Amino acid sequence: MKQILLPLCILLLTISHLSNGQTKSLFNGKDLKGWHIDVPDMDKNPALKTPFIVRNGLLVSLGTPGGHLITDDQYENFRFTFQYRFAGKPGNCGALVFVSTPRALYEMFPKSIEVQMMNQNAGDFWCIQEDITVPDMEKRRGPKEKWGVNGDKLRRVPNLTDGTEKPLGEWNSMTIECVKNSIKVWLNGVMVNYGYNATAQKGQIALQAEGSEVEFKEVKVAPIKSLSK
Repeated sequence: MKQILLPLCILLLTISHLSNGQTKSLFNGKDLKGWHIDVPDMDKNPALKTPFIVRNGLLVSLGTPGGHLITDDQYENFRFTFQYRFAGKPGNCGALVFVSTPRALYEMFPKSIEVQMMNQNAGDFWCIQEDITVPDMEKRRGPKEKWGVNGDKLRRVPNLTDGTEKPLGEWNSMTIECVKNSIKVWLNGVMVNYGYNATAQKGQIALQAEGSEVEFKEVKVAPIKSLSK
């Protein structure tokens, strides 16, 4: 069983609060306005249907073909919140922050840091041509000589907790807070990961289609003002 919170993590937390800016909804329940779709297989076969749709007022990732739904706007110092649930068999998906160059890894994944939503692994970090540091780095990521941000390198940084995901069919609540080059993640009110010294501090936000059907609602972003100078 992983520790719920690492002591060093607590010491390194960046204190932040919401600025006077208003929370912005990224999904209006009707269409995908404000987002664009990047699905490589659709370039090769225009007859393929998009994996991102709106159904019964929910944003839905059908899982296949694989790709990403990316915000048109970039964000810096923000809190990204949403609720999600697997619509069928639980599997894989992810939310990406600091998104920039499209198809930077395996001609599929944009340059970014992914917050994993895979069943039983929600809250893991995946480094995609960007990097991040966490407390107990070698214990959690593996041998330092194998770290990397592409290819067969150790790109995964496991989360801090177990047992925070809701049973299949119930809604999970995820909060991703990005202040400067730090990222904090909460799942269902529990802090599940924290990283700092990321190699990026702004970019677009993206959701994945990665093999499993996932429903989203209450997709929002809010500005954050850092108290630290």
